[in-house]
Parts: sequence; C-alpha cells; structure tokens
Amino acid sequence: MSVATSALLLIPSLASAHSIAGDRVFPATMAVDDPGVGDEANLVYGHQRIPGDDGDQSINTFNLEYDKLITPRLAFSVTGSYDVQNNPTARGFNNFGLGLKYLLYVNEAHEFMTSVGVNAELGGTGSHAIADSFSTISPTIYVGKGMGDLPDSLAYMRPIAITAEAAPALTTGAGQPNAFNYGFTLQYSLPYLQQHVHDLGLPKPLANIIPIVEVPLSRSQGQTTGTVNPGFIWINRYGQFGVEAQIPINRASGSHVGILVQAHIFFDDIAPTTIGKPLFQW
Repeated sequence: MSVATSALLLIPSLASAHSIAGDRVFPATMAVDDPGVGDEANLVYGHQRIPGDDGDQSINTFNLEYDKLITPRLAFSVTGSYDVQNNPTARGFNNFGLGLKYLLYVNEAHEFMTSVGVNAELGGTGSHAIADSFSTISPTIYVGKGMGDLPDSLAYMRPIAITAEAAPALTTGAGQPNAFNYGFTLQYSLPYLQQHVHDLGLPKPLANIIPIVEVPLSRSQGQTTGTVNPGFIWINRYGQFGVEAQIPINRASGSHVGILVQAHIFFDDIAPTTIGKPLFQW
C-alpha cells in the first residue's frame, strides 16, 4: 500500500452523507437550501441589523428545522423560529412552516442534482408581535453541480461546486406584495480535494472544511434585497458546523454586517435503521 493511499484512508469518509451526486457531497447550507433530501435537524442562529422607521433595528433569530424522509426521495419538513428584536422591542415565535421536497434527478458522473418542493409559512401560527397574519406559499426548485468532471488540466478546480434555488413567494393576504426569492452558493470542498484530487496532508479540522459564499436574494415591488455571506462549513459523517458573515448588498438589506451560526445533525447517518430510516422504502 502506498503512502498516499494510506493517508487517504485516514481522512474521515463522507460517503454516507445524504446529499450525494457521484463523489460530490453537497453540505446543508445556511441561507440557500441544498438540493438534497435527508433525515436531519438544523439549528441556525442569526443576528442582523436592518433599517426601521425609528432607526436601526436589531434582530436575533433562533431557527430550527426538522426534516423527515417519507421515502428515500421525498422529505417532509417542519420549521419554527424564535425572534428577539428591539426598536420596537418584541419577542416571540414567528409563523411555523411546513414543506415537501422531492429529489427529482441525480447524475452521478457529472455530480448534478436537482429537487423540487413547496414550502408554506402558516399565517397566524406565531406571536402577534412578530408574525404575519397571512400565509406565504413558495414552490421551489433546487439545483447543485459539482465540477468533478473537469479535465486533468483543471484538476484543482474539481472541488468547486455551485448550488442554487429559486422560488416565488405567493402571499394569501389581501394587498400583500408577492416576492421572488432566489440565490446561489459557491463552494470549494477541501474533503473533495483531499480524497479525489490530491492529498495535501491537511491536518484536522482543516481537512473537513468547505469554504463557501452564499448569496440569498429577494425581489419585491421593484426592489432587490439580499446579502453576500462568506464563511465556512466543517463537515463529517454525522453532522456539520458552520459560520457565515452577512454583508448587506444595499441599505434596504441591512445597516451592518450580520452573522449566521449553524449546527446540523444527519439522522440518516447517525441512526439509519431507526429514526433516520425512511417511513416507506419506495
């Protein structure tokens, strides 16, 4: 056995992670949803300051999402968040959300994956001080493409991946504006570099880090808002941890740089025969 092969065997395997297309593992991103489905729980803390009627408003959000596989390709999700804001001071649960997501197509050779889904924010289910009284329905498409099919001359670009999502946000409230939400991510996977391009001998935890930039955007009433989120995700077989800055693209998107912090658990890898098992094996 060669030294290089021995070194590769010491790198923690991500082969059981849920969002896989060939050799590509798409991590569970924080602001632009990944194209895969799985049994998982996701906790994200966010802090941001945005312009308000009486000056800047500080908002802290604790968001929890639980996804359950109905079949190996179909997942059901429940989301909820607790928000704390000032100017004016208010706190409480935002509206709860439900979702369905179906893994439509995977091309392993070209590391391509796409899913479709629908998400619904249920109006009136949250605190009157925080939540809207109307609902929002968002049919969504998700795509992901890894660059592992690039030629040998571009081998060090193979760890790059791009994901994206797009969704009209259709409100049920009379006179409430609709929106179009979209975004993309650019990733460079150091685990992919180590395992499928060249073992650089990176030490832990660096060998499991994916540097990433997410760009979530929204268009409504002729105005675009959003942020540019540089950061990183540390990933292993059972979960991941991530941190991103949130840089507003304009004044309407925020007045200061915010932050996102994520903790994510893969139940389909931790307990694949019990709580992480699909309800039906279709």
